[in-house]
Amino acid sequence: MRRQRRLLAVCSVVAAAVVVAGCGSGQDAVAQGGTFDFVSPGGKTEIFYDPPDTRGTIGDLSGPDLFDDKTIGVSAFAGKVVVINIWGSWCAPCRTETPELEKVFAATERLGVAFLGIDVRDRRTAAQDFVTDRGVRYPSIFDPEMRSLIALGKGYPTSVVPTTLVLDREHRVAAVFLKALLVEDLQPVVERVAAER
Repeated sequence: MRRQRRLLAVCSVVAAAVVVAGCGSGQDAVAQGGTFDFVSPGGKTEIFYDPPDTRGTIGDLSGPDLFDDKTIGVSAFAGKVVVINIWGSWCAPCRTETPELEKVFAATERLGVAFLGIDVRDRRTAAQDFVTDRGVRYPSIFDPEMRSLIALGKGYPTSVVPTTLVLDREHRVAAVFLKALLVEDLQPVVERVAAER
């Protein structure tokens, strides 16, 4: 009986947490002053922030290039839509997703779209081999300790890999995908954001 009561109490706490987490919406995710502040969307894996004037900007996202250690970051892509992908060579879904991302990059680069990877919790040689073997043309930040992700805000779920963010031309967050993507998931969103004026 005591065990059943304890189990019931635990279930009640979990249920309450789920209800609270489910209260977030796209508009909740933008803090006062235009800074991006991720709010848990209650289990959603695709979050869109519209209209554009409700979007928030991320911090100064930069770090060492995977191959040459020169600092690269979002600020290098002024006026471009930027697709940020958080990945690791150890991540099985990333292996499936990476060729799909490369296809979207090839199809949208002419529209003023840039891609930037962030390699996390990885060994540099393994990550370099991963990129080379898959013919990835866009750059990646090498961030084994996930320090660059601080720019995404304190509520951002750094445990979800892969994750993809789409930033508009003002580098405001237009979409977040907390899952592995296919071309048909990502390309229409990138094209829509690229067409915004």
